[in-house]
Amino acid sequence: MRFSFAEGMTHADYYAPLAQACEAAGYTSMTIADSLIYPQESDSKYPYTDTGDREFLLGKEFIETFILCAHLFAVTSTLRLTPFVLKLPIRPPVLVAKQASSLAFLSGNRLGLGVGLSPWPEDFAALGVPWERRGKRMDECMDILRGLTQPGDEPTFFGYSGEFYDIEPLQQCPAPTERIPLLVGGHSDAALRRAVRKGDGWMHAGGDGEELDRLLTRLAEIRAEEGDTRGPDEFEVHVISYDAYTVDGVKRLEDKGVTDCIVGFRVPYIKGPDTEPLETKVKHLEQYAESIIAEVA
Repeated sequence: MRFSFAEGMTHADYYAPLAQACEAAGYTSMTIADSLIYPQESDSKYPYTDTGDREFLLGKEFIETFILCAHLFAVTSTLRLTPFVLKLPIRPPVLVAKQASSLAFLSGNRLGLGVGLSPWPEDFAALGVPWERRGKRMDECMDILRGLTQPGDEPTFFGYSGEFYDIEPLQQCPAPTERIPLLVGGHSDAALRRAVRKGDGWMHAGGDGEELDRLLTRLAEIRAEEGDTRGPDEFEVHVISYDAYTVDGVKRLEDKGVTDCIVGFRVPYIKGPDTEPLETKVKHLEQYAESIIAEVA
């Protein structure tokens, strides 16, 4: 079992010392939240909280995801970073491929690229991308990412022709030296199937234990339907669960096929600034590492 530390919507200058503390404490990775805009007017609902309210995002400091990853890779040496998740179809896929390849190359292959659909129509509007058929657009973006980030000593040429993108053969250099894992976020059946068909893993966004069990069961069913026999080293399953806070609970998650526990130590969906001191955050992540990570290891 691997462990990822999640601390979103806090002060931007906390992330570097938190990443260094995670690395020192023995965490495998740290998640990186993605948010591009906050519209003044919106009736959109957030799909992963009970109320659907999005006001908890107002005034929060979000450094652009790839820029923050580059900063944190520069101040760590072993910690993996997993965007959770990058809103892929609102971005130009060729640019994303270049950014991801560059990060993977410079960090020594420490990027696990979580990708997903934005739940906000306003994101698509602000970036000039149609909201309609976003799932199909997402599929094409993943195809292009995969083609342009193939590892190798000699970068190959890759072209693509689809419904949304037509790309003449091109190469991007340097290529990553290892395959960049594409980890698909989302709870819909389409997201689970996309994770199996096009991805290297699935990222759970939270919820109660019964819902998680249902999603894990459905993911296993889809993998069976698709003939997917990849092992845990090839297909990652990242989850948020109360079971991750006890040694016995971690074992139960492992028995269900979970490869990575995402853990945090405060509720981030609060309005207003984060008032928890940095020292408290470090203490909490260190205590968890001592009581859980060390025991599991």
